[in-house]
Amino acid sequence: MENLSRHRDRIEQRLAAVIDAVEPPELREQLEHVVFSGGKRVRPNVTLLVCEVLGGDIEQAIDFAVGIELVHSASLVIDDIIDEAELRRGSDSAWTAYGHPGAIIASNGLLGEALALYTHDPQAMQAVTEAMAELGEGEATELADKPDTEAAYMELARRKTGALFRASAELGAIAANADPYTVEAFGQYAERVGIAFQIRDDVLDSIADPEKLGKPTQHDAAKDRPSLVEVTDLSTSEANQRARAQAELALDALDAADIDDQEIFEYLQELAYFVVEREL
Repeated sequence: MENLSRHRDRIEQRLAAVIDAVEPPELREQLEHVVFSGGKRVRPNVTLLVCEVLGGDIEQAIDFAVGIELVHSASLVIDDIIDEAELRRGSDSAWTAYGHPGAIIASNGLLGEALALYTHDPQAMQAVTEAMAELGEGEATELADKPDTEAAYMELARRKTGALFRASAELGAIAANADPYTVEAFGQYAERVGIAFQIRDDVLDSIADPEKLGKPTQHDAAKDRPSLVEVTDLSTSEANQRARAQAELALDALDAADIDDQEIFEYLQELAYFVVEREL
């Protein structure tokens, strides 16, 4: 999706500046390994696109966007430890490269750098910390109380993936000084996009070529992780239909927002469908 990289250069430059300031050099190297091993930068792009569609200055949103990417990266480090995944985006995962202690330190370092970007804005800090709490609760649920119904899975996906997507959009609206109703509408949109994203991840784990995906597939089944395909009797095609239904709900929420910029509105529509159709 071409528009998903609309602000990629700006995001990469700010990420590099934040990481370059990290001390000591050993920690900086670990953070660089995690953050610059690849990634689509979907979440920070959502932040900047939402700010843009609301007429805000994206320079006011760039630190919020970078912060959410750092939180996401920190969560992936822990995911890989839990899953014993040796690869992430075709490169060594953090624990493979630096051992478990180094990976945990890297995850903590990423979170610290992220939160430092929100200290001047209490509303933004609240959005991020609420998302982090939801993410932690989702991870705990996944490990300790694995969902065994489609409804329970959807709640897990909302917490595990939807929450950070929601925060990404809310942060863009906050940076644009949007009213609470608009912040909520964009949050609802992005949360549904996140759930669709997670369902598609589950499908790709079942059907994708591991070399193209950049990580092993069939991982959910091997590790008894609760994907939609594993929890239910749905086929991968039916699971994709569930993802598309979430994309449609996302667009319903977007319709509730008052958006004047038709071009950016179409970008956000395109994103909702992209997450359902992506191959990586």
